Amino acid sequence: MELTKLDAGELPAPLADLRKAYEELKAQNLKLDLTRGKPAAEQLDLANELLTLPGKDIFSAGGTDTRNYGGLLGLPELREIFSGPLGVPVPQLLALGNSSLAVMHETIVFSLLKGPVDGEPWVGQQVKFLCPVPGYDRHFSLLAQFGIEPVPVPMTEHGPDMDVVERLVAQDASIKGIWCVPKYANPTGAVYSEDTVRRLASMPAAAKDFRLFWDNAYALHHLTEESIEIANVLELATEAGNPNRPFIFASSSKITFAGAGVAFFGGSPENVAWLTKNQSFGTIGPDKVNQLRHVAFLKDTDGLLAHMVKQREVIAPKFDMVLHMLDKRLGGTGVAAWSKPKGGYFISLDVLDGTAKRVVQLAKEAGIVLTPAGATFPGGNDPRDRNIRLAPTFPEIREVALAMEGVVTCVLLAAVEKLSGN
Repeated sequence: MELTKLDAGELPAPLADLRKAYEELKAQNLKLDLTRGKPAAEQLDLANELLTLPGKDIFSAGGTDTRNYGGLLGLPELREIFSGPLGVPVPQLLALGNSSLAVMHETIVFSLLKGPVDGEPWVGQQVKFLCPVPGYDRHFSLLAQFGIEPVPVPMTEHGPDMDVVERLVAQDASIKGIWCVPKYANPTGAVYSEDTVRRLASMPAAAKDFRLFWDNAYALHHLTEESIEIANVLELATEAGNPNRPFIFASSSKITFAGAGVAFFGGSPENVAWLTKNQSFGTIGPDKVNQLRHVAFLKDTDGLLAHMVKQREVIAPKFDMVLHMLDKRLGGTGVAAWSKPKGGYFISLDVLDGTAKRVVQLAKEAGIVLTPAGATFPGGNDPRDRNIRLAPTFPEIREVALAMEGVVTCVLLAAVEKLSGN
């Protein structure tokens, strides 16, 4: 996304008019929130049948009593439902607890303390991760938690800038991983091209235990009738002789219940055995009753896909509203650019360089809470102070419209203040 180049002193609107509009905005005493990509109550309601399941039938298809201990791999029938959409064979896919973020945390901890299957423990080594930016703030927080150095790399509409990625990974053995949200990336909505996936899977790496932290959180979260597919990273990595390179993560947190979904981990047989062995010291098995009720609710992969159509029908109009307001008020002004995602949970808004923090401050003072400026960069440091992540899923559509009317006013006011030197 590139902003229109403005001539010196060129203003999209008079400063006095914008200040008047802003004071009128503040007078509305709004209390609106576009900070995090949470499912709306209407989305959660779609899965309320889960609350009555699995009923009295508490045995899995294989005869396992799901109320009891055991079953570290998770129920095979649930793994079967998600195997195709995630591109991971059932034997190489684990169904775990409710949080994929917790599984990412575990894989980092186990890599630090025990080492990956093809490497020594990372503790005591200098460890760096590549971070496509703008990206997901919780990925960056995980690195900060363990003192892992983030290395920002530019994000394009087809994924991370692979020329930069390949050069860095080939020359620096301390780079042990890269964060990837390969479909409908957070926050830009970018979809990794086949070329990007192939190069990630096959590129030479100075670190033999280099990992793709493949957070496929939005694999099924389409915003249009087009179901975009991406190349299979596990197959490509295996073909390239790097079968252990991908760590694949996903969950049903934004599919069923955010606090009571199921997390998934996929990888090579060696990676699956490695994670299972390390987890076995801390658990005797996941919540199989919850997994069974998901099987009873979704039934099969077709049932999963049908459920996601209902999800799309709830949230797509909210994204359309955001894009409508941006086009209506900011289109042609030259002071902002934004993504138009075909899936995922976010819209990435770039404002005039040096004004993102001011926009967020103005919005907050007007009763509209936005994700902090810089959150999409490691350490909260956006060097151009321009990116803002918009999350329209949780509010009602009327609130989305009100919030965006205020946001665009703040974008325009911050831009004119900067351009006019006031």
